[in-house]
Amino acid sequence: MNILISSAGRRVSLVRAFQKELKKLYPNGKVYASDANPILSGACQIADGYFEVPYLTNDDYFDVLIKECKERDIQLIIPTIDTELLPLAQHRKKLEANGIVPLVASEDFVAKCRDKRQIHKFFESYGVGIAKEYDKSNFELPIFIKPIDGSRSVDTYLIQDRSELTDYHLENPKLMFLEYLDHDTYDEFTCDMYYSKDHKLKCIVPRKRIEVRDGEVYKALAVFNELVPYLKDKLSTVEGAVGCLTAQFFLNSDNNDIRAIEINPRFGGGFPLSYLAGANYPKWIIEEYGKNKEIPDSFECWEKDLLMIRYDDEILVHGYKD
Repeated sequence: MNILISSAGRRVSLVRAFQKELKKLYPNGKVYASDANPILSGACQIADGYFEVPYLTNDDYFDVLIKECKERDIQLIIPTIDTELLPLAQHRKKLEANGIVPLVASEDFVAKCRDKRQIHKFFESYGVGIAKEYDKSNFELPIFIKPIDGSRSVDTYLIQDRSELTDYHLENPKLMFLEYLDHDTYDEFTCDMYYSKDHKLKCIVPRKRIEVRDGEVYKALAVFNELVPYLKDKLSTVEGAVGCLTAQFFLNSDNNDIRAIEINPRFGGGFPLSYLAGANYPKWIIEEYGKNKEIPDSFECWEKDLLMIRYDDEILVHGYKD
């Protein structure tokens, strides 16, 4: 079995995790990586092989992707960025007709996740609390503003005084005015949630976000808290969900009030903490999609109170010509 980590970029830890687990189950298996500029991608450099793909907006993206995958006998694609999820879901039949399975949620579920208003409605339909959205003509300060289709904390604002509001905030239809959840009261958690082929929740690892840079966590703590039983009860089955979902929640440590923020139906940048704690999603994916093995409930399989502190590292490419 061969696997592709697409849009690999800096996902060195994710590639290494799949390499380690694939070798145990398929000794001759390879983990490839793709990127629009693979020679400058750390993940591509440490993968078992890599190839260049056009940008997703190019009309020939999927023709190139399928050609390169077939040449390398790649059977499974693991996406890593938000913008490739919907196109992969939309081209699922074409990929599967060529023997390639994209590990991506259903088109309908991905579309909900890409629209913050729709995912709020999703949470409400499952009885999960959310931060209140205000009408732009009637709100209470402070408020938190974010785009309905944003990622990596881009174009977000904390407004504490009306003088900070601009026409851009008020007139941009893509910006949502939300109830501000005070960080002195609420802790922010990213939950790595594993869903099996039949859309059943098998594992949850809440990661407390201690330090974040440019939307990606650099210091985090794996904590077994109220989020585990709460999500196990509320989101035990989610139609269309498969593989790793990265969901963000706020938890009030005083009264256990939980508010859902968003879901990214892919591996998040902080997943290495969950993996190193013992939540072996790469292994389960290989077992499910390679060996058709059923994954048991694994809510207690990981190490609690494990702190991750990340640091910069270097990958050298010898003989590189610019």
